[in-house]
Amino acid sequence: MSDDDNSPISAREARRLFAGLKTSPALVLAVSGGPDSVALMWLAARWRRSLARGPQLTVVTVDHGLRPEAAREAREVKRLAAELGLPHRTLRWRGAKPKTGLPAAAREARYRLLAQAARAVGASYVLTAHTRDDQAETLLMRMIRGSGLAGLSAMAGVSERDGIVLARPLLDVPKAQLIATLKRAKVGFADDPSNRDTAFTRPRLRALLPQLAAEGGDARTLVRLASRLARANAAVEVLADGAERFLRLRDRDVAPQAGVRSFEASAFAALPEEVRLRLLLRAIDALGHEGPAELGKVESLMAVLDRVIAAGPRPAANGRPVLKQTLAGALISLAGGRIRIAPAPPRRRKGA
Repeated sequence: MSDDDNSPISAREARRLFAGLKTSPALVLAVSGGPDSVALMWLAARWRRSLARGPQLTVVTVDHGLRPEAAREAREVKRLAAELGLPHRTLRWRGAKPKTGLPAAAREARYRLLAQAARAVGASYVLTAHTRDDQAETLLMRMIRGSGLAGLSAMAGVSERDGIVLARPLLDVPKAQLIATLKRAKVGFADDPSNRDTAFTRPRLRALLPQLAAEGGDARTLVRLASRLARANAAVEVLADGAERFLRLRDRDVAPQAGVRSFEASAFAALPEEVRLRLLLRAIDALGHEGPAELGKVESLMAVLDRVIAAGPRPAANGRPVLKQTLAGALISLAGGRIRIAPAPPRRRKGA
């Protein structure tokens, strides 16, 4: 992208942003009516018109039913989509809304509805308008929550959710460039006041960004940090893959059990701490029925495992587990020199 954060995006730059998507049969564009998503729609429509053959574009707006202005904004998106020659659908998040954790619940509902829309039109991709600014805010949010290396990698340019691929072609584009693009094209957009509502964490962090930028921690720098952490995370994932293969080779004479993962405790304990943690996370998330597991709880479990393994075998155990614990719907036990992870029995309901 241009080094000028306030310059409109050229047609050439837009072609580069969407280049990896031109062979897709259909794409869903998630458009709320704000500047980022309206710019995504406008840029994608211009890019599609430049192709002799290309994907079918469908615009989808999710009305969460949280603001009275949302229905009007959805109608405005529909009007603009029609001007651009694109079909449009409005999907509504119906039902009771939670009193706590509303932003996260709304986000989950949005992605669920977008995935449904994508399947309905035969699209394998949903495009969202996350920007460089969003990436910087996401990194800050995860830092203050104490996320691990994977969480601090922030958002990926491409990820999978509910069987649909989420693509974020604007992830390295500053919001200012999108606004400049719309102003040059004389395209209007909505202003969502919830983006400034300091009752929520993200707007509070957004307000801090100018102060961080004054100290050298601008969005570009934060995004570069997230990229470097993502690179390190990918390397650790390769190490974890190799460790899984190593442990399987150690167990080649051990009869496998369906629906159970187990490791030789001494071999597991010799692995690097971060690798051990990831192997536990993988097994618990794969076999548990209440996941995903919280990183902090898995760290606490591993600390207990490490202490018990370091203490050595207990002759009096007679094959009984020297450790037995449930986490995220998985049962983790240590017996006979082996760590075993299996689905935990369902919790008893109160009054049953």
